Amino acid sequence: MSEFRMQRRLAAILAADVVGYSRLMELDEEGTLAALKSRWTDILRPLVSRNAGRVFKVTGDGVMVEFASAVNAVQCAIDLQEAMARAAQSQPEDRRIALRMGINLGDIMVERNDLYGDVVNIAARLEGAADPGGILISGPAYDQVRNKISAGFEELGEQSLKNIGAPVRVYRITGLPRVSLAAALAPSSKPSIAVLPFVSMSGDVEQQYFGDGITEDIITELARFRQLQVLARNSSFRYRGQDVDVQRVGRALGVQYLVEGSVRRIGDRMRITAQLIDTATGHHVWAERFDRGEEELFAVQDQVVKTIAATLVGRLSAAATQRAQRKPPASLAAYELVLRGDALPVYRPGATEEARALFRQAIALDPTYARAYSLLANLEITGWYRDFDAPLSMLDAAFELAQTSVALDPNDPSSHTAVARIHQARGAYHLAEHHYRKALELNPNSAVLMAGFGDLHITLGEPLKALDYFRQARALDPFFDPTWLWPITGIAHFMARQYEEAIAALERATEPPYWVHVYLAASHAMLEHAEPARHHAAETMRLKPDFSIGRSMARQPLRLAADRDHLAEALRKAELPA
Repeated sequence: MSEFRMQRRLAAILAADVVGYSRLMELDEEGTLAALKSRWTDILRPLVSRNAGRVFKVTGDGVMVEFASAVNAVQCAIDLQEAMARAAQSQPEDRRIALRMGINLGDIMVERNDLYGDVVNIAARLEGAADPGGILISGPAYDQVRNKISAGFEELGEQSLKNIGAPVRVYRITGLPRVSLAAALAPSSKPSIAVLPFVSMSGDVEQQYFGDGITEDIITELARFRQLQVLARNSSFRYRGQDVDVQRVGRALGVQYLVEGSVRRIGDRMRITAQLIDTATGHHVWAERFDRGEEELFAVQDQVVKTIAATLVGRLSAAATQRAQRKPPASLAAYELVLRGDALPVYRPGATEEARALFRQAIALDPTYARAYSLLANLEITGWYRDFDAPLSMLDAAFELAQTSVALDPNDPSSHTAVARIHQARGAYHLAEHHYRKALELNPNSAVLMAGFGDLHITLGEPLKALDYFRQARALDPFFDPTWLWPITGIAHFMARQYEEAIAALERATEPPYWVHVYLAASHAMLEHAEPARHHAAETMRLKPDFSIGRSMARQPLRLAADRDHLAEALRKAELPA
């Protein structure tokens, strides 16, 4: 028997996605679907055909297109954005369909009619970072088209894209028609604020994670104030490394205020600058520079948070802004180790082992650092789910870490989340719900926690509630798109017996792990789609050779017997091994 070899070829990949699709569907589900179908039929497919492209993947609100030429891909994208803008003009602002696009060029892997590899993933990440009606292209694509396309290009420099190991050189295509859309966020009487990534001025790209960590801590602390509406990390971090127009960014994010700043390390000293800007006028509301020793970093973070909160929501009680709400680490070195571990791409080979070692080093340096324990506990929980041979003692060890985290800092949301996940895995549903609610009380503006609470409701046998929590997470953060969100959305649809919707959500996963193929196989099997069910069952076994229905069901924390029976029946229909 000849050995199977994956086919490869050079291609330009265009990824396109509808801006604010969930909001549009909530406003008018039938009208949105009809309008989107019309755009695909009347605009997208003719332009793709004219530029010799091939649509190889369609999701509910997005498409992936392959071209043999980067010139064709970019020209098609420009033509498509112009045609979409013209079509949108006749619609009310809150009903307009606009696309964001990303283009990349490189070597792809081919399997059947689908394409895989970093080239596809980077195109998808560029699309997610583009403005509504905008196009971002990678350096390799730009190198091929810069003298062959009559368009303007703005260099954005090297950008760090989510779950992509190396920075990517990025260019924005300029001169495209503007599409005015209704604000993605619901109106709120609260002052709204986003924190842009603090820029590392140390001249060391590796130190950018330090600025990112400071930024994330400030976001977390501001999110504790219920009087503020704080945009989550994913929304503001898409502007990392850009020379931003604060008024344009304010409109794009739907916020009244922006915080931006920088950090520079010189020996054992650091200089942190921070400024609060009114996005309507571009005027500075407040600005400050801090020259301190490294040991005072956390005091500076407190000062920034306290000043912003007091400026925006009036006088707050001292207790609301004291660090007693959340214990800082005693060691700056431990803090840096945790930032490095938490910044590692989730699915990069070896990332789990590297992060585990970093968190353990942090605990050795500072045995009182709660966050190091909670992150290590989460790693161990995920490892237990993935490894069918992992003993229950692994879960017990994770529980001990999580309990230590809560004991050290009962006001840290991540500590309660870790405890909740272990109770969920053990079937202690009441306790899991208690700790998730506690985490949300501590940080009510966290899209991650809201989505985690949704995942718990899948386990509880309430998939429609789960889907509602996922919608709330996206409302909190319009750019919330972790790698796991669409897959667990698909699981919720599967548990609700909505198999077509499950397939559409699961297929949005990039480089899906084995368990995504499990639910794709199950969903197709329940729809009597024999060939796709067999394909995804085969993919499951390729990625997870030790998979069996029995071993998988032993790891399922589903509360309702009916849900367990439903899943087991679907897996049997997909002809996965017993």
